[in-house]
Amino acid sequence: MKRLFQGLTFMQNAALWLLASSCLAPIQATTQSAAVPKHSFIYTNPITRDTAISMRDHFIIKVDNKWYCVGTSELVLTGHNPEVRLLESDDLIHWKQHSFLIDAKKLPLNSPYNGRSRAPEIHFIQNKYWLTVNNGKVTADDPKGMKTHSVWLFSADKVTGSGSLMNGPLMNQYNNDATLFEDEDGQTYLYRSGGGLFQAKIDLKSGKLTTPIQKFLDKKQPGWPEWMVGGIEGPFVIKKEGTYFMFFSTWTRGYEVGLLKSKTPLGPWELVSPEPIFSTRKKGYRPELAKGGGYDHLKFEDTEDSYQDTGRNALFEGPDGQLWSSCHYFMYEKRPYPYSQTFEAWEKTPQMGFEPVYFKDGRFLSKAQPGQNRQLNANRLTARKRS
Repeated sequence: MKRLFQGLTFMQNAALWLLASSCLAPIQATTQSAAVPKHSFIYTNPITRDTAISMRDHFIIKVDNKWYCVGTSELVLTGHNPEVRLLESDDLIHWKQHSFLIDAKKLPLNSPYNGRSRAPEIHFIQNKYWLTVNNGKVTADDPKGMKTHSVWLFSADKVTGSGSLMNGPLMNQYNNDATLFEDEDGQTYLYRSGGGLFQAKIDLKSGKLTTPIQKFLDKKQPGWPEWMVGGIEGPFVIKKEGTYFMFFSTWTRGYEVGLLKSKTPLGPWELVSPEPIFSTRKKGYRPELAKGGGYDHLKFEDTEDSYQDTGRNALFEGPDGQLWSSCHYFMYEKRPYPYSQTFEAWEKTPQMGFEPVYFKDGRFLSKAQPGQNRQLNANRLTARKRS
């Protein structure tokens, strides 16, 4: 069975990449015209620049010759946002709204998942499309929907099809960022966040967990690095060369991506690297959370990019048939030269971004590592023409 993997690593700097003849090579953008190979893919992050399709937590899946994307619609902090928006693209560059997989206007008022939908994902497993939605019911005494925020599971025969509810809530306690992984033996696993990272086996046909949900990593795990203490979320699992890898995000110093590995799908998990595999760090990022969380003492340098938040990654099949990573991008208002210090409307909202990833020496790496491609920043806005 063909598996379609979705999104990972983030681009720290505004890098431009040219893909030709199925190879990846960095190029320097210039103001002079240059010959472009016939089969090229040129992009500049963030990809979308449209307030109408602004989302967080972008999750991309390729089906046939199209790419589809779901994510967290605004409002995300308080109020209702029960819809699940589906975007589509023929080229990964130009995106438009296809439909709502869950439409708030069509849900009855007593619907148990008519509250706040977060971080939906679509996985193709056992010849069906499985939609996980993290939702909490918004009420007057619970405006953030935290008391009932849990995981709901839907299935459909088409990625654009109307799904039927399989089960929900899957668990009674607070849950978020649910993801699915099918192993080679057909066993499926559910991972999620919510005060740490959790895991369990799941039977998709019944929509029920077959093992108790187990917490395996806390943000303040003894002996683990301080860059996790603000919070950890967004697990995404993939298997490569007999090893299970789990990507996760942390917002302690600005969004960063960590990578875990294990010899089994249920751990034990260990860090692949003592530092994140991708970092977008800003001292001015959510200072109220740092102070309230007791980690405002951390010392670090800002990354030299125009972003304050590039988080919640997942893997997908990119334009070259290889693994790429998607995430949401927030622009940073105190951007270094040569970025404009005047925000456009779309820059104040979360937008889609992505980067290629590659596997080397037994681990996944990002093509855009800290400190690289800085010469490309000056040409960020002119590197790719938009129709």
